[in-house]
Amino acid sequence: MEAVVALERDAQLMLRVREGDDTSFALLLERHRGPVVHFLYRMVQNQAVSEELAQEVFLRVYRSRKTYEPTAKFTTWLFRIATHVALNSIRDRKKEKGHESLDEDALDGVERQVADRQPTVEQEMVHEVRLREVRQAIEALPAKQRAAVLMHKYEGLDYTQIAGVLSCSESAIKSLLFRAYESLRDRLSHMA
Repeated sequence: MEAVVALERDAQLMLRVREGDDTSFALLLERHRGPVVHFLYRMVQNQAVSEELAQEVFLRVYRSRKTYEPTAKFTTWLFRIATHVALNSIRDRKKEKGHESLDEDALDGVERQVADRQPTVEQEMVHEVRLREVRQAIEALPAKQRAAVLMHKYEGLDYTQIAGVLSCSESAIKSLLFRAYESLRDRLSHMA
């Protein structure tokens, strides 16, 4: 019930922002900035970049205030924006990495060393150990939670699709995934 009230409050705040209330925008920013930065960090794996992208997300929210309609939950709308911003950043960074230029002025007669981007044997071993721990933690989940996590994270299915597969409501899937992810966070907290 409290979550529903918070969701309604977010939509109400955004409707006030649409009407020009900057204080309501500050409240939304305060409430959602942390989760958005955290989500973006998981997407781009760089704290400074995630902070910059969060600013872009909230700038887009503010710019879209006049056209906002509460047809979906505010957080759904917000994280859709955050996802697009993150994916655009990832795509742009891949392009930049592929097109590093050797600017003559920047070199200034100094030899440029190109870093070996291949992981070391030690890095690969640590990565394998972490993957194994994650797999074991997922395998330890109750069957329905495990199925939901695998469909959601690894197969990219949305709540409606998972609900159809597991023959339950969308809200039951959300609850199921929440419990599963909480359990995984607890089991894997040492990796954070």
